[in-house]
This record gives sequence, C-alpha cells and structure tokens, in this order.
Amino acid sequence: MPSPLDTPPRSDRRLDKERSILREAEAQFARFGLEGATLEGIGAALGMSRHALLYYYPSKELLYRRVLDDVLSHWLGGMGELARASDPQAGLAAYIAAKLRCSQERPDGSRVFTKEVIAGAPHYSEAITTQVRPVLEADVQAFERWARSGRVRRADFRHLIFMIWAMTQAYADHARQFSLLLGKPHLDGEDFAAAQEVIFRMAWGAVAPQA
Repeated sequence: MPSPLDTPPRSDRRLDKERSILREAEAQFARFGLEGATLEGIGAALGMSRHALLYYYPSKELLYRRVLDDVLSHWLGGMGELARASDPQAGLAAYIAAKLRCSQERPDGSRVFTKEVIAGAPHYSEAITTQVRPVLEADVQAFERWARSGRVRRADFRHLIFMIWAMTQAYADHARQFSLLLGKPHLDGEDFAAAQEVIFRMAWGAVAPQA
C-alpha cells in the first residue's frame, strides 16, 4: 500500500492535469484552429468529459488564450539572448539556436501562434504589443550599442530580427513540407543543425563589420 508521502498533493495533481490539457489543446488548436477545435475533442483525447475539462478551463476561448500565453512565455525565454550578450557574434548564434530549439521542441505551439497572427491576431494583439515589443526593442538596442562601437555594421535591426523569426519559425510551421522535399518522415537534429548554420551565416553576413 503506498505511503501518503507517495501521493502528490492535490495542487500538484491539478497542475499536472492542466499541463496535459494545455499540451493536447495546443496540438488540436494547431491542427484545427480555434474554430475547428472543440472541447469535446480535446477532452476525448485525454479521456475526460467536456464537463470535467470545464472544471479546469471554463471556456474554449480561455483555454486558447492560455495556450497562447504558454507558447509566448516559452518563446520569450529565448529572446533575451541578444540583450544579455556581450559579444554580438556569440549572442546572435545563441539567439538563433534558441529560436530553432523552440521550433523543434514545440512545433504545434508555433503553428497555433502563426494561425492567430495570420488571422489578424483578433485574440492576442494586445499581448503581442505589450509583451513582445519591449523584448524586441531591447534586442534592437543591443545591436545599436554594438554598431556605435563598430562591432557590427549598421542595418535595419528590427527587420533583421523579423527575418530571423520568419526563418526559424518556418522549421515548425512548414516542417512537413520540408521533410517531404528532403524525402524523410520528419525533420531531425541534423536538419535543425544545418538550418542553424545557414541562418546564422545569413544573419551575421548582414551585420558583420567590414575588414
């Protein structure tokens, strides 16, 4: 008979259940979108009734927003690499690696976020503006600081960062297309390593100081 110490507290069990719901919701929102996904479908995949799922998340819209919050939090966790870096080349390499890691580890999350943005961000525009813009501006300021000291060449640093986002997120959003064209069932670690090297060379080539 298990000891009471072997049984996680109720709060821990609830957190585990909420995480399971978020992961399944992320997968279904990525595949079907907000309109196509249903609480019944998400609950069925987890062996839960719709009523039981509503105990954790009172509406589909709230669950969708919570998924986006979780994805954005994960994404922003890797966006501080540039602002924290003392060396521009190493900082840029770490930033690209972090962005590709997000695409490799949570492709469904990227697809949910992309669907929301393509639709015009009707549910998440305020969060993007208030949470992403300050981090973007901090990264731009890092480039500006390096440019003033001659460590990088001047460019439109905002659009450089946008291009890095587009290239790295493509390895989540278009992963199936890429794998089909590469003749393999899915992208693997070698593909992400190759992408990281190419994207870094392109990005660093745009700002590397002239000899």
